[in-house]
Amino acid sequence: MDKTLGYLREILSNYTDQYDIGKRIYKKLVGHNFHGEGAFVKALDQEEIDFLDRILPDEINYAKEEQDSERARQLNEVYELLF
Repeated sequence: MDKTLGYLREILSNYTDQYDIGKRIYKKLVGHNFHGEGAFVKALDQEEIDFLDRILPDEINYAKEEQDSERARQLNEVYELLF
């Protein structure tokens, strides 16, 4: 799995218990062999995109606060593809 998608999988695992949509996106991510974040984003429906649009800014900011610039950069790549 691509490193960017690995980071995304990791954060989505935190949203699977509380949010059905988080669980659905997580299953989609681990159930397919996406060749990069672009292919993954293309496979999302609008509801899934909206969910990621809500959670990714907080996750990117958290990575920055933890001085994990690589994680922040990788998650930002996914975030930019949502639009």
